[in-house]
Amino acid sequence: MGIMGALLGYGCGFASGVCCGVLAVRRSWFSRRAAAGPDRPSPPPASGTHDTALLGVAQSAQQALLRPLSGDLGGVSIAARYFPAAEYVQIGGDLLNVARSPYGLRVLIGDVRGHDLEAARLAAITIGCFRDHAFTTPDLVTLTGILDDRLTAELDAEGFVTAVLAEFAPGEVRLVNCGHPPPLRVGERLEPLSPVEAGLPLGLGPDQHRQRVRLAANERLLLYTDGLTEALDAHAEPFPLDERVHEALTLPTLDDALDALHALVTAHTAAPLRDDLALMLCQPDVHGMFPSVPAMRAPGERTGKRG
Repeated sequence: MGIMGALLGYGCGFASGVCCGVLAVRRSWFSRRAAAGPDRPSPPPASGTHDTALLGVAQSAQQALLRPLSGDLGGVSIAARYFPAAEYVQIGGDLLNVARSPYGLRVLIGDVRGHDLEAARLAAITIGCFRDHAFTTPDLVTLTGILDDRLTAELDAEGFVTAVLAEFAPGEVRLVNCGHPPPLRVGERLEPLSPVEAGLPLGLGPDQHRQRVRLAANERLLLYTDGLTEALDAHAEPFPLDERVHEALTLPTLDDALDALHALVTAHTAAPLRDDLALMLCQPDVHGMFPSVPAMRAPGERTGKRG
């Protein structure tokens, strides 16, 4: 799916540029306002129609970056959806991207702390760094370190980015979890793939280990942001990962599965989502996967449950 890969690359650059440009406009306005002083006219305030226009541009950029995806990359079928929180005026920091590397198909999903233009800018930077290095970095642990270094230079003292990096190889998936909700292996049952040791988010210096987990051709992997498990009903009960979710995620097509899952979430909340939600469902075809370059096991690498 060369077209799909090209669109991912274009969307990343487009959204990164627009989000950074919008943020620069806002910063420029505040700088000019401070320089004007109390006795000099200042530019129009970044509120009302002006602020709405800026947020509208940023929302359009984010939706272009996180638009629905469906297709096959390197023998792995993928469907992805992004559902913005309808009640938020500001935009969020959910992110997802894929890269067909020589080491296997690589997937990134993450969530920047906060819901504003800065969160969108950091999401675009995270995706851009991932795409810059996912094709040439031999192992996920090193790639995680590169992402952490890049984000540390951008984040304030309270900022961080939770993320999961996944790499598909014949018969297995390799994971690095940076403080993010654990992926779900969808087979005969739903199985959260929690890391042996909980990892810190990106930007907080995570000491990560790669986790290797069996993933057969008849099994699927769901990656998601906390907008799924933290979706609350009228009694403040979180969305349950129960048999109804398993039934939805095992529908014949990945697209139908994600649509059914989203329908369950909205039925549970009976109201617009209060947080952004990003979903990615992956299913490998072991016989159809392209040959991958074996990645050397890093010192101290941990092995996950092999079911």
